[in-house]
Amino acid sequence: MSKFMANFYKTLLLLACVSMLAAFGTIMLGIAARQAGWDIPGLDAYAGFSIAAALFLALPGTLRHGDHIRVTLALQRLPERGRTVLEYWSLGAGLALSLYLAWYACRLVWMSHLTHDVSPSADATPLWIPQIFMALGCIGFALSFVDALLARLKDQPFFAPVAGEIARVE
Repeated sequence: MSKFMANFYKTLLLLACVSMLAAFGTIMLGIAARQAGWDIPGLDAYAGFSIAAALFLALPGTLRHGDHIRVTLALQRLPERGRTVLEYWSLGAGLALSLYLAWYACRLVWMSHLTHDVSPSADATPLWIPQIFMALGCIGFALSFVDALLARLKDQPFFAPVAGEIARVE
């Protein structure tokens, strides 16, 4: 795996962390505002946008760390040839689906920008702004599948080893 891709995964995970902190801050501000009797329009929408951004931005990093669901119990019972075929098929199917998702996420951002689509909340935020984070996460997810497939073709490990973990069984 290249240094660039490792830094890319870390950057997206950092942005996901910032998004979760933004969601936390927005929710806490909403609670404080209600207690003080203030009305700050759009806080619920911003919390939702932040949580969605965190989810999508974390996709590539969690794939790299092997935190997505994998059925290793079934893989361990297959012969080596069957395991190899199933891993290639899984990575290929994951790549195809993630490319499809990335394409339509980018298309959604573009269409929202062209049509001036806004949030139905009280602040009327242009929707293409929070959708950019979804598209960025989807693009990163597709790139992480490309990275995983290339690593598998080179017979190199893709999933980062976890210190102190003997076997991951899902």
